[in-house]
Amino acid sequence: MGIRQNEQQGFSTEVPRQKAVLVGVHLPLAWSGGMGGDADLAELGRLVETAGGDVLGQMEQRRARPEPPTFIGSGKLDELKELVEETGADLVVFDNDLSPAQGRNLEKALDASVLDRTELILDIFAKHASTKQACLQVELAQLQYLLPRLTRLWSHLERQAGGIGTRGPGETQLETDRRLLDRRMAMLRRQLQEIESTRQTQVRSREGMFTAALVGYTNAGKSTLMNGITGADVYVKDQLFATLDATTRRVELDERRRFLLTDTVGFIRRLPHHLVESFKATLQEVRDADLMVHVVDASCEDPEHQILSVNKVLEDIVPRDKPALMVFNKMDLVDADLFENRFSRAYPGALFVSGKDPDGVNELREALAGRLLAVETICTIELPSSRLHALSPLHRTGSVLDQQFEGDLCRATVRVTDVEKNRLITREGARLVE
Repeated sequence: MGIRQNEQQGFSTEVPRQKAVLVGVHLPLAWSGGMGGDADLAELGRLVETAGGDVLGQMEQRRARPEPPTFIGSGKLDELKELVEETGADLVVFDNDLSPAQGRNLEKALDASVLDRTELILDIFAKHASTKQACLQVELAQLQYLLPRLTRLWSHLERQAGGIGTRGPGETQLETDRRLLDRRMAMLRRQLQEIESTRQTQVRSREGMFTAALVGYTNAGKSTLMNGITGADVYVKDQLFATLDATTRRVELDERRRFLLTDTVGFIRRLPHHLVESFKATLQEVRDADLMVHVVDASCEDPEHQILSVNKVLEDIVPRDKPALMVFNKMDLVDADLFENRFSRAYPGALFVSGKDPDGVNELREALAGRLLAVETICTIELPSSRLHALSPLHRTGSVLDQQFEGDLCRATVRVTDVEKNRLITREGARLVE
């Protein structure tokens, strides 16, 4: 979807945007299907717009459990059919997960294409994937989603009572497809493991350098903050899942102190577990970081809900004791005083900034610098006077707190990281004084 232009021939072709109707079924939280809870059609609408569609209408229903054939009740199905006809929609999107049989039954009844929430998100990820790693991760998630649905997809060829010649072909095709998908997924996992091995080599090369990872709900403004702090040119757009790849940049505080800042893929409520599993290599950047910077969109309708959604995804990825800094972004779009009064008590130490305001970006940068300084320790070392040049970087950054000479030895009290202390001892011949 979008506009494609051939400048040489002087014409452009605009692919028409699909017209969509949204459907949300509110289910009890304890529903055994695993997708319980209230639907969020506002968010679903943004997902449709990100995928390249226009929302023309919506419908909601509250049920104790889904209707097996069509997920919604027969009365609501009639209402939905009328809505599709009235709006001229060619796409119906459910904020729930549908079985293949339910999808086929709905398409037959509505005479329109039907997508569920997971299929829509997978489509968006496929559209935005650009690097090799992201493309492999999305394809793996799509195949994982498809595999358990093969049985229903081939139900028309499975064994039927009294059906001559129907048993073999259906089962043969089903097993063939399963085998092909298994092989493809195994190959994708091997390629992702190779990429992960390369990433681990890069991580080892950063050893000793303080790292911070930006995490948060999609479209919370992580990439904007990343660009403001590092001067990087990370892709920024007001849409969901604009960034799928982890991007790491170095931030220079002074000639001695520097840290790494990583921008990661955004989260969303009920993020399909296939995607979480496939993107674990990317999310490993969060696990390896010294500090997790949780960015929240202050302008959204329910920031607390976003925080809980992100924490739910992270609970299986990062340790519970991972140091974290809460950052409420887009404060220029809300009543700052009221917002801070509401959230500052629940999240002590949180920052309230705007990624579009240089002062807000500098406040976050200084907070990250403070976390870096916090990992430095004060110690006293002795080193030969002939090796005093090793202390020059520390002098320039004010990290030499005291210095005395005794004969050919210099005794200095310094503020350093563990890596710097080890370098002074192993490379410069310094001795740690207890």
